This record gives sequence, C-alpha cells and structure tokens, in this order.
Amino acid sequence: MEIEIGRSKRARRVYAFDDIAIVPSRRTRDPEDVSVAWTIDAYQFDVPFLAAPMDSVVSPTTAIMMGKLGGLGVLDLEGLWTRYEDPEPHLAEIRGLPDDEATGRMQELYAAPIQPELVTARLAEIRAAGVTVAGALSPQRTQELYETVVAAGVDLFVIRGTTVSAEHVSKNQEPLNLKKFIYELDVPVIVGGAATYTAALHLMRTGAAGVLVGFGGGAASTTRKSLGIHAPMATAVADVAGARRDYMDESGGRYVHVIADGGLGSSGDIVKAIACGADAVMLGTALARATDAPGRGFHWGAEAHHSQLPRGKRVEVGSVAPLEAILYGPSPVADGTANLVGALRRSMATTGYSDLKEFQRVEVVVAPYRTN
Repeated sequence: MEIEIGRSKRARRVYAFDDIAIVPSRRTRDPEDVSVAWTIDAYQFDVPFLAAPMDSVVSPTTAIMMGKLGGLGVLDLEGLWTRYEDPEPHLAEIRGLPDDEATGRMQELYAAPIQPELVTARLAEIRAAGVTVAGALSPQRTQELYETVVAAGVDLFVIRGTTVSAEHVSKNQEPLNLKKFIYELDVPVIVGGAATYTAALHLMRTGAAGVLVGFGGGAASTTRKSLGIHAPMATAVADVAGARRDYMDESGGRYVHVIADGGLGSSGDIVKAIACGADAVMLGTALARATDAPGRGFHWGAEAHHSQLPRGKRVEVGSVAPLEAILYGPSPVADGTANLVGALRRSMATTGYSDLKEFQRVEVVVAPYRTN
C-alpha cells in the first residue's frame, strides 16, 4: 500500500515490530515439546541466537559462554580485543566516560592498529573451549584480514556492516567481489545488513549461507538521525524472507538463512522476527544487559567510534541478570528482557507450533502499540 507524501512523492507503508502482533491458533502445546534448535550449514545450535559482534556484548569469554549455552558468539575482529593485549582497562574507561566525552575518546581508542597476531590468539582461545568459532569483519577490512581469520580456524565467517551490497561501486579502490570471495572461501559466510528484497536477493546469489537483515535499528544506532536511513524491521524481515523463497525456486532448492539483526530489544521482538520469517536473530542490546557482558550495563557498536562520521553512541542499557538467566531464566523482571528462550518457547506453544520453520507460518496482525 502506497501513501502520498506530496504531489511528487509516494511511499510504501512499512511496519516495525511494535506495529504487529501474532495471533493464537486453534491448537496449543506444552512449551517443553517445542524445539527452538537451529542449524546452519554443518553447525547445530540449541537456540537461534547469535551474540552480535560488538565489544559491549562479546569478548572471547562471553563467546565461549554463549557457545556452551547453545548459541553462537560472534567476536568483532576489529574491536578492542584485536587492538590491545589487555583491553579491560579500555573497556572500563569507556564505561566510565561522561556522555559528552564518550564519542571522542572511543575514536582515539579504536584508532590503534589491529594486530593480526591478536586476531589469531582470540579465535584460538574460543576454539580451545570446544565451541563453534565465529568472527566478524566489516567489508572494508575483509580483504586485508580474511586470510588471517581463516588460518586461525574460524567456523563461520561474518561480514557485517551498516549495509552491505553485492554491487558496491568505488572510483578509489577495488571493491570486495563478494561472489568470488565466498566461492573461494572454505567456510560458510553470513553477510549483511540488507533491508530490501532486491538487496537480499543479490546477496543470496553470491553464495552466502546467511543474510543479516537490518539497518540502523539498534538501541546504540543513530543512523536514522545522522543519515535519514532506517528500515522498520517487521517489513524488512518479511521482504528478505520473500527473497529467500524466490531464491530457492531460482537456485533449485538452495536455502539461505535469514537472520534478523537490529531492533530486537525484548523477547517479544524476537518472537515477531521469527514470525515474519527469520531463521535466527542476532542480539546486541538484549545481551548487553547481562551482568557478565563486557559493557557492564553500557552498550556501543562500531558505528559509535567511526573516525569521520559516527552513526551511533554509547548508551546505558542497564544490567538485568547473568547471561544464562537472560537466555534461560528464571527472569527477575516482567518486561521481556530475560528468559528469552523461555518466552520464545511459550509463544510458539501458545500458538500451537512445534519448531521454528512451522512458526514462520503463524498468523500476524497489524496492531500498533500505543503508550497512551
């Protein structure tokens, strides 16, 4: 449905997670009979949760914790852990900075060079714990560091940016040829973000195992204010799920996983993302609230310390419970910020679905949330 903005401009009506709700069906189930397991390529997980590659969320220690709890922790290979031998004092400094000094000081701290030997060491630490190893690079750094990452033994390679396209054009440098890169790589690649049907379809054609869906939707992002760009997540996920369906027909059955990434602050948002077609979710704010997260109640991403145009900020999200309780409970609060797995199970059980693929067929209604 298009709406007239003015005589020369029309716009499509789109929806955020707060605009929709799921509807119970005629059948209910016991939550313990529901499966929330997720498999991508050869890797199986008890829960469809990826910890976002952000320094406030994932350290080598929390990546290991996430793996042992049944999910996947993705380490930011351009973060403080690969720039400093001991980043803990710098993490503590960021947490303690006044709001008006945080951006400038983070720009200084993240200006230190990435050390390839630290990339190797951090990934080796995670691998030694016996969990699935995942690391993330921006498209700009992928050419420079991917050989180091692959040699270190990464299982899943994530190329993550505010937006990633299969057709980046540059007059100043040779852009990353995603299709050639993914074809020559020996590990599965998850790439994104994408926020439209067309952009996602092009990324799927590169051979990616998964596509991240999102653009400027997280609590630590100011992309909408700084660039005027935003993608309401319910529509974005549903559009990319449509691209997945059409690509399956086009490719003769190849399935590309859709991973919602952004705007997932509560368990209800996670439920709605999967209802709209996501296979899994990448969580930032939701896991930054863990008492054992590196941010200790503060949260920031790579956009917050961009050297030229920061499009994010350090935000205080508070601490709710340890990571295990954030995932599995018991929850000390009633606002959807803890026991995320339990909430997903109960929602699926209440609507009568037994696994994630079935749950993608649940009925959804437009029901905008109103605070007044």
